[in-house]
Amino acid sequence: MSDLVRIEKAGLGYGGRSRGHAVLRDISLTIGIDERVGLIGETGSGKSTLARSLLGLTTVFSGSVRVDGTDLASLRGRTLRAFRRSGVVQYVYQDPLRSLDPDVEVSASIAEGLLIRAELSTDEVRQAVDDAIRLVGLDPSLRKRFPGELSGGQRQRIVLARALVLSPQLLILDEPVSALDASSRVQILDLLRLVADERRMSQLFISHDLGSVAGVTDRLIVLYRGEIVEDGPTAQVLEEPRHPYTKLLIESAPTLAKPGADRERRRELRVALESFTS
Repeated sequence: MSDLVRIEKAGLGYGGRSRGHAVLRDISLTIGIDERVGLIGETGSGKSTLARSLLGLTTVFSGSVRVDGTDLASLRGRTLRAFRRSGVVQYVYQDPLRSLDPDVEVSASIAEGLLIRAELSTDEVRQAVDDAIRLVGLDPSLRKRFPGELSGGQRQRIVLARALVLSPQLLILDEPVSALDASSRVQILDLLRLVADERRMSQLFISHDLGSVAGVTDRLIVLYRGEIVEDGPTAQVLEEPRHPYTKLLIESAPTLAKPGADRERRRELRVALESFTS
């Protein structure tokens, strides 16, 4: 499998190179073409920093971050803006309602990225918007609606349509189903799998909940205190976790915990984790 993303011994964070702050140090990972990867970690572990680095939104203090062969650390000003406008990487944020302007019609929200490119005619943009709406399982008649007139599941689909209309090679999904009911969660995850298969699109799922992404990923990466402590095929990580934090995540997930898992077992794992990191 060819790599779409390759991060090598990278220090990632914010601020200038001389006085900035590195959140992640010595990070190395790959994401293959057409691969679905889960990035798991607690709040403050560095998940968002790592994901934002793939859009050129963080400082690369050391090492390299490459997307489709482009070294993002080397981009500045115009070239960095051009990379972001290209749509190679699209980021779907956690809260669809906050991601959409309440005063802007659905069609305009989806079309925004295409209009910035200024490569298509009005009719071509309109057709692309309708195609994107259909792709996510909605009727194009919703194009004139406003976000507040849609259900939570519909808003999440519209946010996905806005990302997919640019034909990204990598779709980053930040807690994509955390705000949805059980039925909508299943529908959205099934939709993402279908889109990935049809378009050979790589997907990076960001979550604090291992159970929510284990069933839809090929590989799992676990972050703990700014370090990658687990990286392997999903089935292997679930069956043979190496790090105490990964074991705790598995025991804490109702859909993943083995029969007999209880509070005492989780307490023992927390003690082991404290000993491991002390």
